[in-house]
Amino acid sequence: MSENSQSPFAPATGVGSLPGGDAREAARTVTGSFETFPHLPELPARGPGADMIGRTAGMLVELYARVEPSGWRIGDHPGRDTKRARSWLGEDLDALEEFTQDYQGPLKVQAVGPWTLAAALELRNGESALSDPGACRDLAASLTEGLRLHLAEVRRRIPGARPVLQLDEPSLTAVLRGHVKTASGYRTHRAVDRQLVEATLRDVVGVHDGGPVVVHSCAPDVPFALLRRAGAAAVSFDFSLLTERDDEAIGEAVENGTRLFAGVVPGTDTALSDPAGSVMGVRTLWRRLGLRPGLLPEAVTITPACGLAGASPQYARTAYAHCVRAARSLADNPE
Repeated sequence: MSENSQSPFAPATGVGSLPGGDAREAARTVTGSFETFPHLPELPARGPGADMIGRTAGMLVELYARVEPSGWRIGDHPGRDTKRARSWLGEDLDALEEFTQDYQGPLKVQAVGPWTLAAALELRNGESALSDPGACRDLAASLTEGLRLHLAEVRRRIPGARPVLQLDEPSLTAVLRGHVKTASGYRTHRAVDRQLVEATLRDVVGVHDGGPVVVHSCAPDVPFALLRRAGAAAVSFDFSLLTERDDEAIGEAVENGTRLFAGVVPGTDTALSDPAGSVMGVRTLWRRLGLRPGLLPEAVTITPACGLAGASPQYARTAYAHCVRAARSLADNPE
């Protein structure tokens, strides 16, 4: 794999999840596709503990979760579900380490952010942790410590890598708007105060001291301004969900140095347009915002719209190659 410049990012990368259950095959796909910005693959098809919530629950420190029929529930001690999640993460790191010998450059690892985790994990009473401010605080603190250990492990295994931490927050907008359903499904949890959401995110982002953090959401209405204030160096999103309502927040983010991870390649099997066609919308946005075209390659990383767990293996490889070609098209013809 080629050595990259000292930029914290590169022109293209993946979001996180891939189809199948073979860690070595996934690592080979990622490192072969993204020579200057690989990421740690996630393989949720393996089952509970390999899914994004279970995987992150396995990283928690002094908090444990187990699988119940309704989902993941916080418990008192590490059970087989925690052990399975940790074992799979170790297997994925082993495979990535094998395929990144002598690699130098940015390397992305993903974990669920504190608010999506609070919305997804249940307390002993079956309600979401989101219902209890104290539980949310404990969860964020445990996650922060777990991420500190995870990043240290990545640095130890791949010494030339410059880790980029991605926090997956698909439920963030629902948390802010009070749209997360209670256990009964008849009501919703009240909206969490925006300042508290921002402060908690800032604390978790701060764990990657000196390193860049990306916040990813493939839901509509990503809160760009809040994420920028919380310290996110980049925001990753499904480009097809943007509306002109987002223009002002995106323009401010770019002008303040926030990088955009533009998800322009569909996450499930479909016929793909030519690479230049895939980034046409990005160029159109740039013109609408009145931003300098030459800034595009410095400000945008091209990705799939979301994880590729629901795609076929063949499409996943094609989508990754397409991201690389689309990013090249953007750099060669920013106008």
